[in-house]
Amino acid sequence: MIFELTEEQLEFQKSMREFALKELAPGALQRDIDGDFSEVYDILMNKMGSKGLLGLTFPKEYGGLGKSYMEFALGMFELCRIDVSVGASWSVCLSLGTIPLYRFGTEEQKQKYLVPLARGEKLCAFGLTEREAGSDVSVMKTTAVRSGDKYIINGHKIYITNAGYADTYIIFAKTDESKGSRGISAFILEKGTPGFSFGEEYNKMGIRSSIQRELIFEDVCVPVENRIGEEGEGFKIAMTALDVGRLGVAAQGVGAAWGAYDIALEHAKNRVQFGKPITANQAVSFKLAEMATSIELSKLITLKAAYLLSKGLPFSKEVAMAKLVATDTAMKVTTEAVQILGGKGYLVENQAERFMRDAKILQIYEGTNEIQKLVIAGYILKE
Repeated sequence: MIFELTEEQLEFQKSMREFALKELAPGALQRDIDGDFSEVYDILMNKMGSKGLLGLTFPKEYGGLGKSYMEFALGMFELCRIDVSVGASWSVCLSLGTIPLYRFGTEEQKQKYLVPLARGEKLCAFGLTEREAGSDVSVMKTTAVRSGDKYIINGHKIYITNAGYADTYIIFAKTDESKGSRGISAFILEKGTPGFSFGEEYNKMGIRSSIQRELIFEDVCVPVENRIGEEGEGFKIAMTALDVGRLGVAAQGVGAAWGAYDIALEHAKNRVQFGKPITANQAVSFKLAEMATSIELSKLITLKAAYLLSKGLPFSKEVAMAKLVATDTAMKVTTEAVQILGGKGYLVENQAERFMRDAKILQIYEGTNEIQKLVIAGYILKE
């Protein structure tokens, strides 16, 4: 596969790099130390939203910019070279929290909910995971019982990105507990609905300035018109959104690895030991060579998945591969970056260790890398 980025795509990537350096870099360290999402929220809504970036990939008729998923991946690379926390929240805006509306919503639902999200007027979230239902969502306990022209929802969701700040939530509940995954349905839930509340913010190892909280549903009434698709289509809707979300996570992996590599390379060029820069030491230069190669490979498989998605072609296998390769690369490269920096790399102020902490979650959320191998195996064994 031979391809080159268009001038427009290269210009977009350059603009995102400049944006990240200007708007994200100055406060990234302190946001991580404080675990402060309020600044990230301001960046998302007032700085990215005003540029149309929260609707980057959606058609202009729905308030978006009409860009492809190539731009999504390229933009994510650049944001996450500086701050993965911002990328994590942005990814939800263009995948998990909006794809169910765009792909499966009615025209009325799109106008009411997708348009303000794409315009950057509101923030979204996606609620699927529960304490007992992680990789196996078929065992979820949250229920939605129909009563006339509404559903009564009870249950909870955990680890929900943007929770509390988001205005619009795509949540999943069992409408038929006897059917497993085929009994799951999808709903649109608005912040402020009676009975809908939030648990405490999680204190995390990484992506500390991204917010995750529990969603709690206690006899929450949702009108029938807020169901997305038909009853029982929730699993399909969730998996479709997760495929797009995994592209975002793969791109986050590229960005985290790239950001840590930038720090390690600069340090290695300037750190003098035994009268020479440590790049003269083959052990260090070979590490850098392997890191650079792994990052380039991760970029390529991620952009291939983005290209296929942009063209409307099957991409589930490729995006699972991209998520697997790029996030494993992120964990390896960020760890090696800390090693190259030595004791300095272990200091919070250096920020290489932040990339290492951020990288770990990328191997876990939106489908663990073990699940990605299961997905990939399923495709290759049918070929």
